[in-house]
Amino acid sequence: MKSLAERPTGSFYWWLLATLFLPLAIPGLVFKYLTRMKEKRNARNLNGKVVLITGASSGLGEALAHSFYLAGCKVVLAARRKEELERVRKDLLELHATVPTHPPIILPLDLSDLNSITGKVQSVLEIHGAIDILVNNGGISVRGDALSTAIDVDIRIMLVNYFGTVAMTKACLPSMIARKEGRIVCVSSVQGKFAIPHRSAYSASKHALQAFCDSLRAEVAKDNVSVTLISPGYINTALSMNALTGSGATYGKMDTATAAGASAEDTAANILKAIVRDEKDIIMAPIAPRAAYWLRHRLPSVYFWIMKKRAEKLSSQ
Repeated sequence: MKSLAERPTGSFYWWLLATLFLPLAIPGLVFKYLTRMKEKRNARNLNGKVVLITGASSGLGEALAHSFYLAGCKVVLAARRKEELERVRKDLLELHATVPTHPPIILPLDLSDLNSITGKVQSVLEIHGAIDILVNNGGISVRGDALSTAIDVDIRIMLVNYFGTVAMTKACLPSMIARKEGRIVCVSSVQGKFAIPHRSAYSASKHALQAFCDSLRAEVAKDNVSVTLISPGYINTALSMNALTGSGATYGKMDTATAAGASAEDTAANILKAIVRDEKDIIMAPIAPRAAYWLRHRLPSVYFWIMKKRAEKLSSQ
């Protein structure tokens, strides 16, 4: 038996651990450092970029306007309600009066009026000469089961959420490709990853957007144009208040899940981080939606059973 003097000391164990694990840890630390340096550089490069945001008159779009404005961007606020756009513009100028940045411009825009979109985008190009980042945030939701939802409502949801977004993207792409620079950001939803009862039209529009972005990302990579798809969970905005019912009427209620959702400001900040980090496809949601996404693809039978029970509960209310 070894004497106490011959036994390994605590310092020996620390030396052994350092010898074994430091060579493994150092590359990770270096990678993390380089990544942070890249993020800081990309954040600085946002200054002076032209950012066109749809759905900028309230909610997440308004919060995104504040985030990009504070980053020094030339913000273009687009939405249907001109008076609300004026309010957001006024708030930006008054709340951030000490920030040396560029006065935002407003762009009254109806995503359902597809034929007007190219002209609207062209007017921005004539003012700024370029659109560096397009944030496709505008959209509407629906509350109603598939059977009782009028086909006109399905069409309207797809028209705004999908075709309107596609039209905006196609209007902005030629100038980005010509300059070999640009980014398309699409705000989708976790419901574009998996569907839940009473959201068939909304989920379908977001699933379509997922597929469009995946195809587009591959096609424009050679032109140095990036595509970022954001899939948030519930956000505490007026989305449910402004949602349509199956008949096409305004839902006009604040859902419990929506009220308990993430703040628009936090979500906007995370979206800005995703852009700085050059994320391609990111889910911004708590554990429950992430678990549902995992179940849909790994244990679909369990997911289908859970969704069936959820549908039965909604039908009985």
